[in-house]
Amino acid sequence: MSGNTPAPPNTPALLAGDADLAFPADAYAQMVAAAYAAYPLEACGLLVGRERQVHRFVPCTNEAASAKVYSIPARELLRAERAAEDDGLAIIGVFHSHTHSEPYPSPTDLAQAADPTWHYVIVSLKRESPEARCYLLPDPSDSDPSIGSTGIREVSITVT
Repeated sequence: MSGNTPAPPNTPALLAGDADLAFPADAYAQMVAAAYAAYPLEACGLLVGRERQVHRFVPCTNEAASAKVYSIPARELLRAERAAEDDGLAIIGVFHSHTHSEPYPSPTDLAQAADPTWHYVIVSLKRESPEARCYLLPDPSDSDPSIGSTGIREVSITVT
């Protein structure tokens, strides 16, 4: 369900993704609804599942209360991690919204990336319809030149 809008000017080149991130329809709908509910501020939440399969979406408070950045409270992250572990799952990603910009990782998004193994889903509300995109962000400690100059990989989103 990733859109086909071209990248805005000055956006780093993205590497082609090699694996979809799959959402059940209800979790995807809850994520998009969270973006609208938080507007005009950025929304955020956690993706719980296994590998590339989201099992549930966990909405979180944006403690930054900002239209430009998000911050998930440590207590909410810990609660979500424990609940995931209790169900034999893990946090496999994070979501946030962009209220007035494209669904591409900003320099702030890259700097704040908490875990290089997570999927980073951005839902843009810039247009009439929401646009969701998913990225795997580079591990700052990885110097493998095969991942390209930015190391950002876009991954397709599928909704089942």
